[in-house]
Amino acid sequence: MIFSHLYIFLILLLHPLTMQMDYQVTRTTASSRSVYVGVSSAQKAEERVRDLSRDDKVVLDYPNLKYIDGYSDNKQGVQPFYRSANRNFNLLHGDTFELLPQFKFKFDMIFADPPYFLSNDGISVQSGKVVSVNKGEWDRGGTQEEIDDFNRRWISLCREKLKDNGTIWISGTYHNIFSVANCLTQLGFKILNVITWAKTNPPPNVSCRYFTYSTEFIIWARKCAKKPHYYNYELMKYLNDDKQMTDVWRLPAIVPWEKSCGKHPTQKPLALLSRIIMASTKSGAWILDPFAGSSTTGIAANLLGRRFLGIEREQEFVEMSRLRRLEIENLDTFHKYRSKIKDVVRTEELGAQLVVAEDVPELDLPF
Repeated sequence: MIFSHLYIFLILLLHPLTMQMDYQVTRTTASSRSVYVGVSSAQKAEERVRDLSRDDKVVLDYPNLKYIDGYSDNKQGVQPFYRSANRNFNLLHGDTFELLPQFKFKFDMIFADPPYFLSNDGISVQSGKVVSVNKGEWDRGGTQEEIDDFNRRWISLCREKLKDNGTIWISGTYHNIFSVANCLTQLGFKILNVITWAKTNPPPNVSCRYFTYSTEFIIWARKCAKKPHYYNYELMKYLNDDKQMTDVWRLPAIVPWEKSCGKHPTQKPLALLSRIIMASTKSGAWILDPFAGSSTTGIAANLLGRRFLGIEREQEFVEMSRLRRLEIENLDTFHKYRSKIKDVVRTEELGAQLVVAEDVPELDLPF
């Protein structure tokens, strides 16, 4: 049966080294959105679009099937470690330097929490106990030249995955943030802000020989100096009691309920990632995290109606990420977590007034 209210035009790309095909699906009557889906047949494309649009009456307009070349690529056979049923949460297990070049896709926003290179055998306090500051071998720094080269390489790879009007957020401390800023400038980014995250619950200073470390920095930059970026100014102003939000954010570090599936040594709080995501993306946007850790970025993205791809090298942390995502499959847990994030609660008070829907094609990953 053909349903008259909705037709779909398909554009087909056949990969030379795989049997998977990518379809661009344009909904011509219900809306003017396009959807790219990587599947093995036109029938599966129809099924996938029905799932994405939550409309079981979607049908394909087969006479408009065309061949295109070069939209997306998965020649190396990238396979997700985990993918949620609605495909809004995707995890790759491996080295970001190896995986990013293996597929073509453009993201709306990137958040990166790269190694800070602060594992120097020092000590700190955590939950009232003296602990080592060492995070792992991945956080041990080399020479300044080696740190600069590391940052330049991963930022360059991320630049290739960012839309021309996209933005990137990168967190750090004095150990790495100056290197990151220099690399961004050298690679053609325009730095928009350097956010100071002032932690409301920092650990005490054990040595008592200098001021307590209580801040981290987050650089916000856009890909192209002359290409306008998205910033939800009105929402940020509303969240700041109708005053312009400054570049100093007073937010807590992670709290116990965020550790329900375990704790990553550099885990960021959902309150921080939620504000970043709401400030710089629209609903439905695609977000990349090349050093995903326990995927706080992805959890915040899904709680806010965005889509996520994370890349993580450590087996322990991709498994932790998977468990965290499975947690919010439970709707009670989903809503409970949203209710614990102050900015999200205040945004809900507005309804849809300042929550802007994405108006770009609804792309799907090429793997």
